[in-house]
Amino acid sequence: MNQYNYMTFKSVSYAMKVETTLKKCGVNFKIIPVPRSISSSCGLCVRFQKEDMEKFKEIIEKNSLVYDNIYLDI
Repeated sequence: MNQYNYMTFKSVSYAMKVETTLKKCGVNFKIIPVPRSISSSCGLCVRFQKEDMEKFKEIIEKNSLVYDNIYLDI
């Protein structure tokens, strides 16, 4: 069974910027609605496999992207 992490954002525009960058980098991820166990507000998050955590952090830092939080394997 796959284990996932979830990257949340303060706004949809931040999520879209991250999505664009991740697509260019060729990594596996999926944009999904934020799971209810994280937040009941509406919004988007990036779901990615647990083993890709360091790769995602590196891409985010290198491209000066903004995210709110990363939830580990909920």
